[in-house]
Amino acid sequence: MTSDDTGRSFSSRSIETYSALSPDQADAVLELLTDAARTDGQQPVSEQGRLQLRGSAREGVSHLLLTVGDELVGYAQLEDTDPVEAPAAELVIHPAHRGHGHGRALGASLLAASGKRLRVWAHGGHPAARHLAQVLGLTMFRELRQMRRPLTDPELPDPVLPQGVTVRAFVPGQDDAAWLAVNAASFAHHPEQGSLTQRDLDDRKAEAWFDPAGFFLAEREGQLLGFHWTKVHAEEGLGEVYVLGVAPGAQGSGLGRALTLIGLRHLAAQGVPTAMLYVDADNKAAVSVYERLGFQTHETDLMYRAET
Repeated sequence: MTSDDTGRSFSSRSIETYSALSPDQADAVLELLTDAARTDGQQPVSEQGRLQLRGSAREGVSHLLLTVGDELVGYAQLEDTDPVEAPAAELVIHPAHRGHGHGRALGASLLAASGKRLRVWAHGGHPAARHLAQVLGLTMFRELRQMRRPLTDPELPDPVLPQGVTVRAFVPGQDDAAWLAVNAASFAHHPEQGSLTQRDLDDRKAEAWFDPAGFFLAEREGQLLGFHWTKVHAEEGLGEVYVLGVAPGAQGSGLGRALTLIGLRHLAAQGVPTAMLYVDADNKAAVSVYERLGFQTHETDLMYRAET
């Protein structure tokens, strides 16, 4: 969520909702996101949200385009796929058009579309987004930390795998189903990650950054027990602990720490100077593990929700 707000109205403002965007609409939204990211210092819409801009309609996903005249000045995405939680949204107003009430108008449309059952991400937790959340009657309830550590110093410890566990690289096509199953089991408490489908996996495999050599699978006697999927952000000089999961039966064995170190060593070998990851602030155990590995909080994303 990125916006300023004054409550002023624009007679030429229009908000239209789409189940899928045309290629031209998707290009215009991506250009808006790029301009906002350049101003704000981080992407206003998550990777999943950006992947969902293209292609045919996806169940539960809606796109809201705010225009003034013929110009696209705001975008929001609403995803209603969680069977328990309220629909989740992200929104952004173009930096050149903030301070004119567009954020409030787009937020009000999201509240109406969700029946006032709404969760909204504010990436970076900027003061303007906090103010908009207050104006919309939303309260903060989740904090997602981005943590970073250098990959050059201090030196990474040697990984120690549990007995009988071996690690190999992901094979696209061959390992898809097994990975999706373990990912779902590992993140049963985390529907944003645990609900990934074959289409979601295929979207990521089609991205230019995808490299199966940096996607590590841990097995014992042919059974997949855990994984560490790394990602390189070449332009930013960052290597990411993209997704790390351990099957419920293998948790507490030290496998997660070993897989983390294997992935970090791989990223260091790629020549990226810094590693990053995301972790919920209330996941004290994970935060503690990452802090012991030299990670420190770099920035935070906040999620707000409507109290019903």
